[in-house]
Amino acid sequence: MRTKELFNKEVLDANINIIGKVQEIVFDEDTFEITDLVIKKIGFSEQLRDSENVVPVELVKAIGDKVLLKSDDDL
Repeated sequence: MRTKELFNKEVLDANINIIGKVQEIVFDEDTFEITDLVIKKIGFSEQLRDSENVVPVELVKAIGDKVLLKSDDDL
């Protein structure tokens, strides 16, 4: 998968609730590996204020049509 394909993918928590979309990707400048995903929250109430979450790539369980985060059981 190309990194540009990650942008605007919906992000689901472990309970399959949509928490937002991938807005930015953070790279390690030395290794060029992805370290974090910046998630822009979606929904009407979130549009009223700036809301982003930075999610370490270690918390990502799977990437396909959507990005699925790990549950507490996976950690």
